Amino acid sequence: MIIIGEKINGAIPSVKQAIAERDADLIRQRAVMQAEAGAHFIDCAASTAPELEYDAMIWLIGLIQEVTDTPICIDSPNAKLLARIIEEGHVKKPGMVNSVNEEGDKCETIFPLIAGTDWNVVGLTCDREGIPSQVDKKLDIAKRIIDKAVKYGVALDHLHIDPCVMALSTMPSAMKDFEACIEGIHAYAPEVKVTGAISNISFEMPARKYVNSNCMAYAIRAGLNSAIMDPCNVDIMSTIYACEALCMMDKGGRKYNRAYRKGLIGAKKK
Repeated sequence: MIIIGEKINGAIPSVKQAIAERDADLIRQRAVMQAEAGAHFIDCAASTAPELEYDAMIWLIGLIQEVTDTPICIDSPNAKLLARIIEEGHVKKPGMVNSVNEEGDKCETIFPLIAGTDWNVVGLTCDREGIPSQVDKKLDIAKRIIDKAVKYGVALDHLHIDPCVMALSTMPSAMKDFEACIEGIHAYAPEVKVTGAISNISFEMPARKYVNSNCMAYAIRAGLNSAIMDPCNVDIMSTIYACEALCMMDKGGRKYNRAYRKGLIGAKKK
């Protein structure tokens, strides 16, 4: 499982305040915590007003790179801003672009720029009409994004399709639909990775961690390859390590045992 750490995002109140006040320590701490917890990428989203976003993103990227070599996932709905960050060389090594979709020319802006490189990219299953709830419509958008990636020469194993996990509180079939999307995307293009923001499924539900952990287990069994999540959450990380061992993705449970010895899963030792 490829973990994309979600804890540096201006949509989080404490991070929003840190960006506004340029509190570098909080950002550095969150970067280090996620790297040490096992994140493969650290998401970096300013989520500010458009006129402030570029400066905030450059500031965040600089702080993350001061304290960890973990690749950065640059996150913005503005594809041109993401392209500018890549072109100007603010990121020391290829990471991930989050994200493109079928709204406007986002694929056409990002794909030529990252073709033939080690950059990964997230593709959301939404278009000009928004996020569809039907599986067949999500798969149609996913296929169009995949076809464009092929057209521009983006390596399919660098493409992570996010079928936009829906909330169980408003859509009882959310888990079943998520599994169907994972399986459908892999059937169309086995090399493509499938990702998702797992915590979306438990929105407005009590005891969310139980819903999230079980969603993760079902999704891994269905073929989920990466997840946008909190790597510091012991419950969800424990589920990932255990599920991968049970599904024979972790030979002999070596990763599971190593994570336990490092204190990344299980009860904290006193």
